[in-house]
Amino acid sequence: MKDYIQIGIEKGIISFNDDMSRITYIYQNKHRNYNNPEEKVQAEAFLRLIIDYKYPINRIKLFVAVPMGSETKEADIVVFKDDLCLMPYILVECKKQEVSEAEFQQAIGQAYSYAFAMAGELKYVWVTSGIKSDYFEVDQNSNTRNQLPDIPQFGVTNIATYKYVYDAKYLPEESGKQRFFDLSVIDQSELTRRFKQAHEALWAGGQLNPSEAFDELDKLIFCKIWDERKPRKMGEPYDFQIITVPKEIEKNENKRRLIENDNLYNRIMALYEEGRKKDQEVFRDNIRLTPEKIRTVVSYLESVNLGETDLDSKGRAFETFMGSFFRGNFGQYFTPREIVKFIVDVLPIEHDSKVLDTSCGSGGFLLYALNKIRNKASEIYPNYAKDVRQHDRWFKYWHDFAEKNLYGIEISEQISRAAKMNMIIHDDGHTNVITSDGLISDETIITKTNNQGFKYETFDFIITNPPFGSTIRQTEQAYFKTYQLGKKEEDWLAVKSSSEQYRDGQSTEILFIEQDYKFLKEGGYLAIVIPDGILTNSSMQYVRTQIEDWFRIVAVISMPQTAFMANGAGVKSSVLFLRKWTKKESDQLINTKKNIESRLLTDNNYQTQRLNWDKEIKQKQKEKVTEIKDKQNISATSAKQTEEYKSWNADLLAEYGDKVEELKSFLTDKYQQAKKKELTDYPIFMAIAENIGYDATGKKTAINELDIIGEELQRFITTIE
Repeated sequence: MKDYIQIGIEKGIISFNDDMSRITYIYQNKHRNYNNPEEKVQAEAFLRLIIDYKYPINRIKLFVAVPMGSETKEADIVVFKDDLCLMPYILVECKKQEVSEAEFQQAIGQAYSYAFAMAGELKYVWVTSGIKSDYFEVDQNSNTRNQLPDIPQFGVTNIATYKYVYDAKYLPEESGKQRFFDLSVIDQSELTRRFKQAHEALWAGGQLNPSEAFDELDKLIFCKIWDERKPRKMGEPYDFQIITVPKEIEKNENKRRLIENDNLYNRIMALYEEGRKKDQEVFRDNIRLTPEKIRTVVSYLESVNLGETDLDSKGRAFETFMGSFFRGNFGQYFTPREIVKFIVDVLPIEHDSKVLDTSCGSGGFLLYALNKIRNKASEIYPNYAKDVRQHDRWFKYWHDFAEKNLYGIEISEQISRAAKMNMIIHDDGHTNVITSDGLISDETIITKTNNQGFKYETFDFIITNPPFGSTIRQTEQAYFKTYQLGKKEEDWLAVKSSSEQYRDGQSTEILFIEQDYKFLKEGGYLAIVIPDGILTNSSMQYVRTQIEDWFRIVAVISMPQTAFMANGAGVKSSVLFLRKWTKKESDQLINTKKNIESRLLTDNNYQTQRLNWDKEIKQKQKEKVTEIKDKQNISATSAKQTEEYKSWNADLLAEYGDKVEELKSFLTDKYQQAKKKELTDYPIFMAIAENIGYDATGKKTAINELDIIGEELQRFITTIE
């Protein structure tokens, strides 16, 4: 992307004061407030007229007075045909980047009023917000306009019907002939604005709700990417652009626009169908926009080169746009990238690793895994950009990983589509992202999606942030009874064994721990964000015990309270790193625990003691009933109903209850001591992160302790491999 401001400074066309708050247009010696958003657009348009369109600076005037009846208005920029600046030729109207589509259309009307009010035969109008431009040929005599793909460059009289072609920079320049343009690489902030403005333009009129507009914009971005990937000869025009109809073919302005819209619609539909044939799972339904709405979106994106925009910038732009749209209702789908980066960076993911996110949301974890492997490919093949053989190997290294080894499950169809689009924008990795309940069995997933990759015990890494706070009810989902953590835990200190019992419900984050265990192969890693309650609440001990039986606990990283506040969640959380035991290791661990329990029960005559206490209680209860019965001359049943008996019995049960709890506590302590002694001890990496690179609002901060913690944890994991 050209930095027009920097070029303007270097060429001595403009200058700034020390704090860049004021711009000086040197030729006209005019000083303006550069903090004004419109001024920034105006400065760039002015420089483009000189740099790209080759107009002499002496023929360009800024802030030109335009008499309009009793008032005098000011045109932003006027280009003149003559050196004396007496014959206006092009009028430029500038608006700030954030201007709405409705305001942009008003600006067009404003520009026309200026054009028709100016003396002379002004011929062209350019209306721009920096991220959107419309160009017109005007006829002051007939008060008509004709939309063009561009304004003419200096010395050009005939304008082509399109503006953007493949490899325009290599086309020879011919005097008097219109020069075409390449697509431009733009920065993240501008791309984000273009996405947002296009989205707003789709729903602001009321024909679509914001959610529908998001889906439709996704489809058109897909078409844009597909158009850029199509093979083209040098100089061949892109399909994803507005191509005008000459007024010589159709004189009526309204009819011309209808023809242009229909032609654009057909080109876009052809792109969409072509793309869908290659990947039918990306978008299943048709584009539902009118030709006019398609034209509106195209006007925001036609000049942009998405393919060559660096991955991080376009990824951040799309994610920022998604975040601004979904945050209200779907904030849980967006794990802060600082946490995502931390988790992915520390894990030993390789290009042949099979990676899954069972609650993938917008695909953040999968994208970072892909970028990690792409960066490794660039390290292995550093000359891939110049060496054809290296390029082929570089591409295969990361692309095979993206296509065959990345898997994601997302329950929301809309978010799932957004995740696929996010992956496509990053060049690939969407193939195995599916819409499904992440808690159903692997067989059910395979049956529903026909994707054989979702098999239990096949994944090397699972990286995920499951939804917190939701509860799956036993009565609602048949799969509930397949979960060990859906059952009530067995009490080894219970006197009588009971039949298998199920909980009424279970939180989703707990069930996902078990589901992830099922998907992992032996030795595979699980990195999961969980609420701290699972680690600290006494009622969650059974979950911790089960985790201990299934996994080697690698690390526990405590996050600050503010970690997810910007996404609408204030739950204190931690990142848990786990490594799945082999079956042999797990069985050995469980058997050792059961042996300890059995030995303690036997050595302490637990069952006998409890039975003896039960007998003592019953004997004392019998004697007390007899005493009251004889004293009051009432039946045994009536004696049990007296306040005297009830009070006495409550005291008796409390006394023996204390004895039972004391014995249980004694045995529990003995159990913990025996575990420490008999179970294989291993180190666990633990850390508390207080500053993680952003605050409660999501604003970036200077300190990110996850960087240091990540380096240490990475080294620790290396030692246990």
